[in-house]
Amino acid sequence: MTTLNTGDTLTLDAPKITRTALALYAGASGDHNPVHIDSDACEAVGIPDVFAHGMLSMAYLGRLLTDWVPQGRIRSYTVRFSAISPVNATPVCEGVVTTVEDGIAHLDLKVSLPDGTVTLRGSAAVSAH
Repeated sequence: MTTLNTGDTLTLDAPKITRTALALYAGASGDHNPVHIDSDACEAVGIPDVFAHGMLSMAYLGRLLTDWVPQGRIRSYTVRFSAISPVNATPVCEGVVTTVEDGIAHLDLKVSLPDGTVTLRGSAAVSAH
């Protein structure tokens, strides 16, 4: 069993966001918004190319948590989207345990791109043991 302590960090290098990944995610999620899968539609509205679904980044951040602790230990998980993840980006998911109180570890979470852009910030509360 994983015990969580203040200062613990976790990292997940998400896979490269390819056009194939976006198409597969669109099919799995039912989100077929053209800005995620159709470069011609993007160009028609002044967007240079397709970009990842925000929920795909949220899913990667969820994987960061469940790779560390069983899903049943997650008590809350919230996010706020702050920037887009362009096609061919390689996001990095990070978390840090900020406090552990009454058996609950509180984490600050983020997804960022190699250039430092933070695309998603969040928090989670996880049973510490």
